[in-house]
Amino acid sequence: MVTNRFDGPLEPAGDCCWRIPRSYKAGMRVDGLIFANEQLLDSIRKDQAPEQVANVAFLPGIQEASLAMPDIHWGYGFCIGGVCATDPNEGGVISPGGVGYDINCGVRLVRSNLFTKDVKPRLRHLMENLFREIPAGTGRGGKYRYGPEDLRRIMARGPAQLADWDLATEADLLHTEAGGCLAEARPEMVSERALARGANQCGTLGSGNHFLEVQIVDEIFDQTAANAMQLAKGMACVMIHSGSRGLGYQVCDDALRRLRGVPEKYGIELPDRQLACAPILSSEGQHYLGSMRAAANYAWCNRQLLMWQAREVFAETFGESWQALEMELVYDVAHNIAKPEDHDVGGARKRLWVHRKGATRAFPPGHEEVAPMYREIGQPVIIPGDMGRASWVLAGADGSMARTFGSACHGAGRVLSRKAAVRQSTGRNIQRELAERGVIARGHSRKGLAEEQPDAYKNVDDVVEVVHAAGLARKVARMRPIGVIKG
Repeated sequence: MVTNRFDGPLEPAGDCCWRIPRSYKAGMRVDGLIFANEQLLDSIRKDQAPEQVANVAFLPGIQEASLAMPDIHWGYGFCIGGVCATDPNEGGVISPGGVGYDINCGVRLVRSNLFTKDVKPRLRHLMENLFREIPAGTGRGGKYRYGPEDLRRIMARGPAQLADWDLATEADLLHTEAGGCLAEARPEMVSERALARGANQCGTLGSGNHFLEVQIVDEIFDQTAANAMQLAKGMACVMIHSGSRGLGYQVCDDALRRLRGVPEKYGIELPDRQLACAPILSSEGQHYLGSMRAAANYAWCNRQLLMWQAREVFAETFGESWQALEMELVYDVAHNIAKPEDHDVGGARKRLWVHRKGATRAFPPGHEEVAPMYREIGQPVIIPGDMGRASWVLAGADGSMARTFGSACHGAGRVLSRKAAVRQSTGRNIQRELAERGVIARGHSRKGLAEEQPDAYKNVDDVVEVVHAAGLARKVARMRPIGVIKG
């Protein structure tokens, strides 16, 4: 009988950690490590994502271990929740499967000076306005349209270009990971097809698990960190989850076509063709990195424009400017990305390329790459959950540098495929069920809401408990959704 269940070894390996030993499969260069507790372990075994963790361990130049966060589930090449660091000086490779199709899918959190008492009387009106003004849905474009020349400016500079067009502030840039720009982006390496797909999609949500939520800070766990982020119990916030849309998808698709036969060219043997890769220092590797960085910068602009439109809707709904409503960006984090970073490996300091596929950077207090206003508390780590339960803000902790190349989870993690979630919703009204939980949900299709129903996801509280207990990031605040816009 064919089963998707992983029946390979998962050995205890410290606090909230399980090992797939490199002896499991001939060709593994390092162990696989999955961060989870026993409560989550059974659901993790129910698909082949742990097998993907083992497969990633075959990549040349991989350091320490192939890693997975507690929101692990099946993905393309790498599992969702996968982390891998490679050393270019040891033949290390870059793999598009370790970044994903939605390059720089990520999340940003916006606070306000509104509280539950201010928002509740106008919530339905607010959500209708947001649903009308925020473009969402498969392939849907928005009001911001850019020709090839302007798109290349966006891809080269990120939101700094939008600031020149009065669509971003300096504070927005300071509160965005990497300032919203990966250096050495090569927009000229992005295909005409990708440019065409991205021409009218900057400032749009898209579909799938992307969303815009109005949330209330439900509980504070670390008052010092919450003060630094200017979060308070009962405060209304906006969380935005989107990525590089059709442009990023096309960049990944183009790269995978270009990499056909490249592993064989360099004598690289892989257990899964979806792990197609190239040495970082090769021409093929550099081509992908140049286009990937360009798509990442586009994604930061996409979330910036989504936030800008949300600010405009709040201003219209509440009759005050967004500045008067103090709708300031707390932080923006990237999920699907690869970056060069300095890490200690075996007592030596190395410049590594860290792949984070559905994982969040979680640098600790004092790290030089943490934005100055957060350096004493650690980088904000934003963890969306599902439409009916909760989302979280954490702060990076020292354990992330010691155990996961400065990484933590990125969300709750699916337990049902989209098809299974739709089947389970037969005869149900997901929108009504959410309303009974106190959440106004607006989606452009019943199927979209069914695919993203709360039952399709692990409980994010359980996932967050693992990264907190493992010392990767510490709890700061928990938010509950009260209104959601979906594609």
